[in-house]
Amino acid sequence: MSIIILHVIILYLAITLSIFLYKKIISTPMLPPKACLPPGPKPWPIIGSLFIMTRNRPFFRWVHDTMSKMGYEIFCIRLGSVHVIVVTSPEIACQFLKKQDENFASRPSFLSSELVSDGFFTTALTTFGDQWKKMRRVLVTNILSPTTLHWMENKRIEEADHLVRYVYHVIKTNGGEVNVRVASQHFCGNVMRNMVFSKSSFRKFAKNGGPEPEEEEYVAGIFTILSCLNNFCISDYFPFLRCRMDLDGNEKRTRQAIENVRKYQDPLIDMRIEQWENGTRKEKHDLLDVLITLKNDDGKVLLTSKEIKAQILEIMLATIDNPSNAIEWALGEMINQPETLVKAVQELDQVVGTDRLVQETDLHNLNYIKACVKEAFRLHPVSPFNIPHVSISDTIVSSYFIPKGSHVLLSRPGLGRNSRIWDDPFRFKPERHLKNDCSGVILNDPDLHLLSFSIGRRGCPAVNLGSTISIMLLARLLQGFSWSPPPNTTSIELVEAIDEMVLSKPLYVFAKPRLNERFYVELNNTKV
Repeated sequence: MSIIILHVIILYLAITLSIFLYKKIISTPMLPPKACLPPGPKPWPIIGSLFIMTRNRPFFRWVHDTMSKMGYEIFCIRLGSVHVIVVTSPEIACQFLKKQDENFASRPSFLSSELVSDGFFTTALTTFGDQWKKMRRVLVTNILSPTTLHWMENKRIEEADHLVRYVYHVIKTNGGEVNVRVASQHFCGNVMRNMVFSKSSFRKFAKNGGPEPEEEEYVAGIFTILSCLNNFCISDYFPFLRCRMDLDGNEKRTRQAIENVRKYQDPLIDMRIEQWENGTRKEKHDLLDVLITLKNDDGKVLLTSKEIKAQILEIMLATIDNPSNAIEWALGEMINQPETLVKAVQELDQVVGTDRLVQETDLHNLNYIKACVKEAFRLHPVSPFNIPHVSISDTIVSSYFIPKGSHVLLSRPGLGRNSRIWDDPFRFKPERHLKNDCSGVILNDPDLHLLSFSIGRRGCPAVNLGSTISIMLLARLLQGFSWSPPPNTTSIELVEAIDEMVLSKPLYVFAKPRLNERFYVELNNTKV
């Protein structure tokens, strides 16, 4: 965006908003005694720190760099009339999500969130209220309950077998070189499509191997939507601009990505609803069947077609990115530190052996594998912040005044790389998560020393599912194959992308089968 265009926009904002200035001044609540806003740049009248946001892209990197240089663990940037509070202190984060969880249980009404949730009909993106409570209850009780997850175990194992089959196929046809990003995203997408639709491919007859073009477009759409949701978009802080101009191009990208995803899943949902209505389908085989057949207290259908479609899209968004990103980083780090790779494989051989493939019942005993996954969540989070929390009323947190309507962002890298909490925070060191009392490793952290699945009312209800997918993905890759850097290299360059926190380039490494050949032959002979 050129400086001239930016100045025109700011002038337009100033003229349009100035009529509200007097009302804003007289309605601003009095600060409690000795309380002030968290530290941050001095905002301009009306527009706040819009100049800073537009001149420093990606904005999340400017925020983190500034906080690091100034030594802040809580930071306030005003964008328009909204105070955006960023937190890198676990103790302060716990005050927001534990001590005052109820006051920060709402969400902002961003345009991208509204589009993805089809008008706030889902769970994670929906503002606090009856609709959120309804959909949250559906997820916790019917979709992500231990009973339902156990029921879906065979579908997840089916895709774990397919993962091994796919990597073996790539090795044989590509000289041993494997694109770990494709393998990881393909696995996570397959697991969720199988659990929801009882099919991992959108084609009737899919070839034995990797993703078809339909799945590639589907997953690319998922990640584009996630990127749009994480953007700092000008019109989100100046909502009256939404109907006039798409300044960032965020709305166009969001709409196109949603269309690319829903054109594959919505026809399947419509067909399934029709089957239940006309009686041609009578038994539940997957999560879509569960959602369609839910009834309210009066015996009527609980969820509308619109709610089902929006919630399924949100389920896909919430479960594909985090595991695939963590395992891509983890495998790259472990190849660069062969001693971690050796320890992980030794644990697999001791717990599981080499005469069968690892199963979900083995995962609770694979503490070093879990520590590697948790370390990837800590050091290499998939996004810079959690979904924003919105304060329902004025309050005081850690002696700072937090106005009503503030957006609270917990920093994933700020918490996970906090040098006050973690020793040698930028080193991949799974041992830091192994406890002396030999208790099992869990991927979530209730003290928010790292932010994997969050906590509180808005904590991710899919902790068990997300953990299972992540651990199984790494365990199957390590058990089934030996991994090494590309030829003529001793290590892999692991660099974050500029605009995101993923690897700047997909992880290409070399693999060899490490189990008896019969495992791979049997998998290849299994009907896909």
